[in-house]
Amino acid sequence: MNEGNISRDALRAVFEATHSLPGVHSRTDEIMGGYGTITLVGGSDSLLAQLWEEAQTCEGLWSRFLPGSDISRLNWSEGKPLKVDPLTVELIAAMREGATLSEGTYDPTLLPDVLKMGYAASTVDPHKVTTLPASAVAPGNLRGIHSEGNVVTLPVGTTLDPGGIGKGFLADLIAQRALAGGAWGVMAEFGGDIVVDGQAPDGVAWRLGLEDPFTPDEHAAVIRLLRGGVVTSSQRKRRFGEGATTTHHLIDSTTHSSAQSQVQTVTVIAATGARAEVLTKRGFVDNPADYLAWLPTVGAAGFLINEDGTQLTSANWSTYE
Repeated sequence: MNEGNISRDALRAVFEATHSLPGVHSRTDEIMGGYGTITLVGGSDSLLAQLWEEAQTCEGLWSRFLPGSDISRLNWSEGKPLKVDPLTVELIAAMREGATLSEGTYDPTLLPDVLKMGYAASTVDPHKVTTLPASAVAPGNLRGIHSEGNVVTLPVGTTLDPGGIGKGFLADLIAQRALAGGAWGVMAEFGGDIVVDGQAPDGVAWRLGLEDPFTPDEHAAVIRLLRGGVVTSSQRKRRFGEGATTTHHLIDSTTHSSAQSQVQTVTVIAATGARAEVLTKRGFVDNPADYLAWLPTVGAAGFLINEDGTQLTSANWSTYE
C-alpha cells in the first residue's frame, strides 16, 4: 500500500467516525485551448498544485501548436526514431486502442484534413500555427507506428493529432494521480472532458450538468456518476468559414471532410475519459438509432441532440439520471 492510500484511508476513518464530509479543493485554469478544473475531495492545496503542474507538463508534451512538443517533433520526424516522454508513449497507445474500439471512425492520423478544414491556428493564440512536412498524408499508417521503450518511430507521411483524446487521457491520468496522492475523491475536467472517481462532495455520487448547445447557460440534462468519464463533442464549436460553406473540426474518416449530420452534440459515458472521447465520433457519422444501440455493446451510454432540439438516448442512459 502506498503513502497516498494510507493517507486516504486514515482520512476516511476520521470522517466516518465524525459523520462528516472532508473539505473540497478546486482550481480552474487555462489549458489545451480552453479551461480546465481539478476538484479534490479530501485532498490538499499542495496536491492540487502538483496535479496542475503535471497537467501543464502534458500540454507541453502533446500540443501540436508547440514546435518543441513530443507530438510536433514526431510529426516532423520523417520516419526517424525519436525518444519521447513515457506519457507520450501511453497517449499513442490510447490512440491506437481508440481506433480499434471505434472500428476506424476515430482516426488520429487525419491531421492534414483538419488543417484543410481551417483549424491550423490555435483558437486562443493565432500566432501559434500547426505546420506539417510535405510528406504528410491522411490517413496515415497508424498500425505502422513502432514503439520500443520510450523511442517511437512514425512511418513517413504519418502525423498525429492528440485532439480530444489528449483531454480525455489527461483527465484519466490526473484522476489516477489524485487518488494515489491521497485525495478521497476527484473530478478532472479539461475542455469539457470529465473524469470522476472516489468520494463525491455530497458523499453519494458526482452530479454533472450537460450543456445545452442552443442555450449554453442551461443544462440539457443532469447525470449522476460514481466513477468514469463523460465527454461531449459538438459540431457547433470550432467552425470555420462563413454562411453555408462553414466547416468544423470533426472529420469523417471515410470522406476526409467535416462530418455531415443533423446531430449537433454527442455525449458518451464510459469507463474512462479517453474511451468516452473516441466513442463520440461515430455519433456524427452513423445512423443515430444504430449508434445508440451499439454503444451499450462496448460498455457505454449515449445522449444525442439534433438540430431541431430533439434528444435521443441509448437504452441504458436512464441508469445515470
